[in-house]
Amino acid sequence: MKNKKSTSRKIIDLVVSSPATRVKVAVTDIDGVLRGKYIHKDKFLSAADGGFGFCNVVFGWDSGDQAYDNTTWTGWHTGFPDALAKIDLNTYRRIPWDDHVPFFLADFAEADGEPLPVCPRQLLKKVLARAAKKGLRVMAGFEYEWFNFRETPQSLAAKHYTQPEPITPGMFGYSLIRAGQNQPFFRALMEEMPQFGIPIEGLHTETGPGVYEAAILYSEALEAADRAVLFKTAAKEIGFRFGIMPSFMAKWNTQYPGCSGHIHQSLSDGKHNLFFDGRSPRKMSKLFESYLAGQLHCLKDIQVFFAPTINSYKRLVDGFWAPVKATWGLDNRTASLRVIPGSSKSTRLETRCPGADTNPYLALAACVAAGLYGIEKGLKLTTAPLEGDSAKARQIPRLPRNLMEAAHNLKQSKIARELFGDPFVDHYVKTREWEWRQFQDAVTDWELKRYFEII
Repeated sequence: MKNKKSTSRKIIDLVVSSPATRVKVAVTDIDGVLRGKYIHKDKFLSAADGGFGFCNVVFGWDSGDQAYDNTTWTGWHTGFPDALAKIDLNTYRRIPWDDHVPFFLADFAEADGEPLPVCPRQLLKKVLARAAKKGLRVMAGFEYEWFNFRETPQSLAAKHYTQPEPITPGMFGYSLIRAGQNQPFFRALMEEMPQFGIPIEGLHTETGPGVYEAAILYSEALEAADRAVLFKTAAKEIGFRFGIMPSFMAKWNTQYPGCSGHIHQSLSDGKHNLFFDGRSPRKMSKLFESYLAGQLHCLKDIQVFFAPTINSYKRLVDGFWAPVKATWGLDNRTASLRVIPGSSKSTRLETRCPGADTNPYLALAACVAAGLYGIEKGLKLTTAPLEGDSAKARQIPRLPRNLMEAAHNLKQSKIARELFGDPFVDHYVKTREWEWRQFQDAVTDWELKRYFEII
């Protein structure tokens, strides 16, 4: 406790000594959108210990700020009061492109200080605490693919979100030429992200017009999820400076591959990678096999965390690199779960289901909770690693094809309720049902093209 207090005091002293008169604080809503505000330095100092009020509508509205009419935790019937936001001093950063203003993330808590059940970051912390009780430290790293457009919010709105202009043409993955053609933006991502506490392990173009992929350096799981959620917002803020609009939408165009948000994981005892076993032909420990078996077993129930939007399921189609079945393989990029066998340092699992549109806290919580379930139940791998294209494994059924089906699976899952608790599952399912309703009521360009003239 003494060390924790000492660290907190040092961080507060850094803020006090900063020339900035303001501090930026942020929370993450259900959809993984970063919501925040600037507060005066004095306000931060008063809130550093006890927290501050933040309107609970951040868990009561969708990504378009439309308030849900079907949730019970918050809604019109509650009057949208403040919830207690507690600043996590360990998330201290300074924003290099915003006058180095101090920045912090916050968690939501109940009035008595207990974790708020519907807060995504608190859910991940709950899952990680479950691992810690078993002496397990979860290590993780996120990879993101995203498209970049020569647009501004105003220019895209004026075009009614049609025909956005990619920053480069054609399909040119791993292209040094394309990276060089937007070198100032590329360099800013590589240099400014680490200054913001998001070290980039690798950055390259992917196959598609204007698409990049970044691998964020692995870390302990909570820090990994923090880096992931901050990366998406930071990329947009940096891009705006260059007249570039990044999009982490799962799939913006039928012709091109979608955008993934792969998650790499391993378990450690603080000294050793517990997934590695040099005596195993696959270099996989029994613990690793059970962790993998847990994710396979739970995949259809937790897929909604990996594909949380209507658009997510447009990415999950055959022939476009995204996995559509509950499969695993050894270094097989067509499988949902890719085992990467290697040394004691590099052996890990890559969960390839998630898209770039996920909430990082929820996606990682789902991975780890399902893996721990496999360990706790002593699950074993009952199938051999799949070779070749996993989409052609006819004996394996497809995962849910739309958001409503995936939300229903979560709602009915006894395992999910055991892992995440009824309050969170019930609230999250209602938010996904709302999203489906909005889509069902919408008239799309597909319908206009198909029916307007002919019918």
